[in-house]
Amino acid sequence: MLLIGITGGIASGKTEVAKVFQKLGAKILSGDEIGKDVVEKNPQLLKKLVKTYGEEILDSRKRLNRKKLGKIAFSSPSLTKKLNSIVHPFLLKDLKEKIKSLKKRGYKKPVVIDAALIVEWGLHRELDYLVFVDCTKQKRIRRLIEQKGYTRKEAEGRIKAQLPESKKRKLSDFIIKNEGSVRELRRRAKALWEKIVGK
Repeated sequence: MLLIGITGGIASGKTEVAKVFQKLGAKILSGDEIGKDVVEKNPQLLKKLVKTYGEEILDSRKRLNRKKLGKIAFSSPSLTKKLNSIVHPFLLKDLKEKIKSLKKRGYKKPVVIDAALIVEWGLHRELDYLVFVDCTKQKRIRRLIEQKGYTRKEAEGRIKAQLPESKKRKLSDFIIKNEGSVRELRRRAKALWEKIVGK
């Protein structure tokens, strides 16, 4: 089973690359989706988040409002650190269990992990290949403002909260530049897939 990681800063286009790989036959494990799942399925985890960030992170049905949590948790480095220390151990455990289960079942197709924090988690050491999606800070800020409705300050805070890009670049086996259109990014992703996996 070929294990490929796709990383890059927030709003760099890594999920778009993962979608291309999925169409070409990969199974995708999304860090964001697993993160949502572990919070929804784990009352203890939600309790810890409420204790740390307050009741205002919940919606009217007492479920987590991810946008409100993000607004508070990414407003300062110490609050971001707290969020990571609460959620990431559960997220990583779940992700590793999914990989283990696929290996145990003798899964043959490539498995792709789409996550911004692969390097921060040290998960890159367990991969066959790490792909870094490279996109300028300005383009990512614009995307977060236009597509996610963030303010410039919020967008910059999210970017700042992540590990410097230079370290991720160094540790990657392949780099996909995302400076043009979505179509161009998809074309580059397809070309890279053929290079790694074959047609």
